[in-house]
Amino acid sequence: MTEPTRPTTEITLLERHYTIACPPDQQDKLERAARYLDRAMAGIHAQGKVIDREKIAIMAALNITHELLETLDTQRDGERSLSVLSERLDQVLADEPKR
Repeated sequence: MTEPTRPTTEITLLERHYTIACPPDQQDKLERAARYLDRAMAGIHAQGKVIDREKIAIMAALNITHELLETLDTQRDGERSLSVLSERLDQVLADEPKR
């Protein structure tokens, strides 16, 4: 009995092609992520300090993770600010006499 074939998508990172198993409904997101990663890797490669593809991939992953964590921190700060403002608004509305 043969195993069913998984759908795949081809991506390119630093001019190398990779075939990745990916459900069809996730293909666009995978391709977008691959383009983002390829640009990050190309930027590191263009600096000329790192040549090894594995090291470039690790540096790109660290940079992208840093970006993600910074974005999450900013989002959490914004949510906290909104929560404080909402509480202040609720307090003002509760203290206002009914008309």
